[in-house]
Amino acid sequence: MKLAAYPKAFEQQIAGDRSLSLFKWIEMARSLDADGLELYDGFLESYEPGYLDSVGDALEQAGFAMPMMCCSPNFTVPDDDERKRAVEKHVEIMRVTRRLGGPGAVCRVLSGQRYPDVDLSQGVERVADCIQALLPVAAELDIVLGLENHYKDGFWEYPEFAQKMDVFLDLLAAIPDKPHFGVQYDPSNAIVAGDDPLELLRAVSPRVGSMHASDRGLAEGTTLEALRQSDGTLGYSPNLRHGVTGKGMNDYPAILQILADHDYRGWISIEDGVNGLDEMQESLRFLRNMCARYFGDDA
Repeated sequence: MKLAAYPKAFEQQIAGDRSLSLFKWIEMARSLDADGLELYDGFLESYEPGYLDSVGDALEQAGFAMPMMCCSPNFTVPDDDERKRAVEKHVEIMRVTRRLGGPGAVCRVLSGQRYPDVDLSQGVERVADCIQALLPVAAELDIVLGLENHYKDGFWEYPEFAQKMDVFLDLLAAIPDKPHFGVQYDPSNAIVAGDDPLELLRAVSPRVGSMHASDRGLAEGTTLEALRQSDGTLGYSPNLRHGVTGKGMNDYPAILQILADHDYRGWISIEDGVNGLDEMQESLRFLRNMCARYFGDDA
């Protein structure tokens, strides 16, 4: 089992105010026991071939693959032209994913924002149409679109349209199973949505192609119910705290057992490091040991 790392702690510095370069992060990550680095399209300063090749060279020289591209298409936006532009932008990111990650790399896909004036059937139809339009490109590039059960992109106003399990499963059912489309499973996001991560995983396990492995704890005095009531704020709540994987609310033995039962062989990418690289390394060590237990020599 191969493990990747995503710099949740440095997302704002790399993608927001640009106070930390992507190349500096790649160098910092050399100390980690990871096989790959997951990227976010917002980390990239350009889609020009020369720049992308310089990123690819930096990853290769540091000994990393680029197995997963994190991006946040907004396919629920009411305006038809804006949705068309969102599809075109995602095609561009898919091509970047192929260039940096090669065949089989995963490019995340989301539903979009949960606008107050978009109802369930209308939203599912819009998102399914957009993803269906992307599938021929995914096949051409030989990459995988990974639909994530997401909470909210840090730069969005509204939470994820398909945040709740019932909506996520409705959307998944609207898109036929294809080798270039699957699920990017995130157990922590299921908790935030008020769903059982294990119930969701059992429902989607045959279609899981990649996984985010984070763990969350609640700030003292905060309840999950209170958190769910306040999810209209921008980004993740400060009361939902990342920590070392395996020390939070997720049942990783049960999660990995379900994946092993379905012969899972995809990447697992940790979202960690909010409290420093030492915690990210501890999370990677935890997952190495757990994967060896549940996946044997393939880990």
